[in-house]
Amino acid sequence: MARVIRDSMEEIVATVYAGAHERRWCPVWADVSREEASRLGGSCVAVDEYGLEYPVQLEPVGERLRAWWILPALSRGQAKRFTLKPLEPAAARDQAAAQKRGVHFTDRAEEAVDVEIGGALFTSYQYAAAWARPFLYPVVGPGGAWVTRSYPMRDDIKTERRDHPHHKSIYFTHGDVNGVDNWSEQPGHGRTRHQRFTKMEPGPVFGDLASHNLWVDKDDRPILEQAISLRFYALPGHVRLFDAAVTFHATYGDVVFGDTKEGGLLSVRVTSTMDASGAGRIETATGAQGESESWGRPAAWCHYSGPVQTPAGPVIAGIGVLDHPTNPRHPTHWHVRDYGLMTANPFGLSYYYKDKSRDGSLRLPAGERITFRYRVVVHEGDAAEGRIREHYAAFAYPPAVKVEQAQRAAN
Repeated sequence: MARVIRDSMEEIVATVYAGAHERRWCPVWADVSREEASRLGGSCVAVDEYGLEYPVQLEPVGERLRAWWILPALSRGQAKRFTLKPLEPAAARDQAAAQKRGVHFTDRAEEAVDVEIGGALFTSYQYAAAWARPFLYPVVGPGGAWVTRSYPMRDDIKTERRDHPHHKSIYFTHGDVNGVDNWSEQPGHGRTRHQRFTKMEPGPVFGDLASHNLWVDKDDRPILEQAISLRFYALPGHVRLFDAAVTFHATYGDVVFGDTKEGGLLSVRVTSTMDASGAGRIETATGAQGESESWGRPAAWCHYSGPVQTPAGPVIAGIGVLDHPTNPRHPTHWHVRDYGLMTANPFGLSYYYKDKSRDGSLRLPAGERITFRYRVVVHEGDAAEGRIREHYAAFAYPPAVKVEQAQRAAN
């Protein structure tokens, strides 16, 4: 929905409409032609009516380019006008400092890729061959607190539980794929083998990290191909946001994702001080509270919050996993436990409903692909304080952006 105006200052004017939802720290975009984008130059900003500037990042999408920036706040029913324009020469010379405020990657070859936002570590994509499967660890939340469990990567933190060693921070897997257990690390388990990175691109608004993986059985025979695409957004330190797209390709024949509760296409194990068996809290989009109301139930999002320790003292932190409405079997069911586990698992229906006639397995025919999309939000406070409902609206129903016709500006 983009009509573009150009003036003598080579600017593009775009209006963002909040619609029915409150908007906070929301990624927005406007589609422009390559010709129009070329007039913006390599470095550009979105300027609001108060003269505040927000970095813009251009992303190729088909024959056009998508201009991305971050909308800090917009009330429901309101609109906000931005002017997209090139950086002034003096500002362009300061591009190194501006880039440092964005997302950057450091590849520690054959081990991990560190993800820095605003010059501070947010997480690392751990892909060393010694691990059964890739995972994100640590995950650094508000005030520098680590919001996911460190065990078994570290065993020196006295406050942490030492159960389920396969629950490694944030990970992407399932416990029955053509009969292979690629969830646990029990004898005979399957593995996810990192093959290569297909994208590692930093940026002032977001950074993209994508990997190509192979799921294999205990004898290293291939089962399927998996692509994990992660987009990390450059937001202020009290909130962190990333999108995950997990794609499976049935390259080696039919694939059946089996009906089992032991799995989660996106799984989180929170640090033990956040466990709902103690001072922590589980909430879902339906209003469910705790494991007894949440486990095995469908919901558009699931959220964990609780106390964590920062260098400045204890705070309440939250982490939410959002299920996109285009996902197969949306809203997903949640394998979520009071002891700190939260997973999006749409397959374990016979377990959730205690009914063997409800077969939750899913068959992916040979040669076909299937994609699941999630957003993860790490923030201060509980679900309400972290505005998790607003984050879900931004993910599922993003603001409309219209690039409007206007009079050519005078020199």
